[in-house]
Amino acid sequence: MPTFDIVSEIDKVELKNAVDNATREVGTRFDFRGVEARVELKEFTVTLTSESEFQVQQLQDIFNNHCAKRGISLAACDIPDKATHSGKTYSLAITFKNGIDQTLAKDIVKRIKDAKLKVQAAIQGEKVRVTGKKRDDLQTAIALLRSSDIEQPLQYENFRD
Repeated sequence: MPTFDIVSEIDKVELKNAVDNATREVGTRFDFRGVEARVELKEFTVTLTSESEFQVQQLQDIFNNHCAKRGISLAACDIPDKATHSGKTYSLAITFKNGIDQTLAKDIVKRIKDAKLKVQAAIQGEKVRVTGKKRDDLQTAIALLRSSDIEQPLQYENFRD
């Protein structure tokens, strides 16, 4: 029986490259000369630190541009509204979601069932496995999810017969 998995993963190497490129750009920018400004990555959390809230917003714009160049969707991250003030620095922690949480997985399964496709969707940890008798039914399920308004980017892998 043909199957495929629906996952939501962030490419850690591309994220690290985006952080490195943003750090390199901050080092060459005139408006950041002599200013303590950092872009740091720890697991799937990027921390932007600078001396003023405006500079943190500039760091966020630089980081967002480098993420877009690297194909990293910012829809898969939690960005706080305001930077946190601590001592003489402001910082903003951007956390990237890796995997599909239970509520989103249930929503995906519900969308597939509501479409009355001849496929079965099952939640398996941080991914959703879709099984059907025909490849065309599975491709219809993929097309349905691509056209839906799910905020988190999804990847479709392990398409097997």
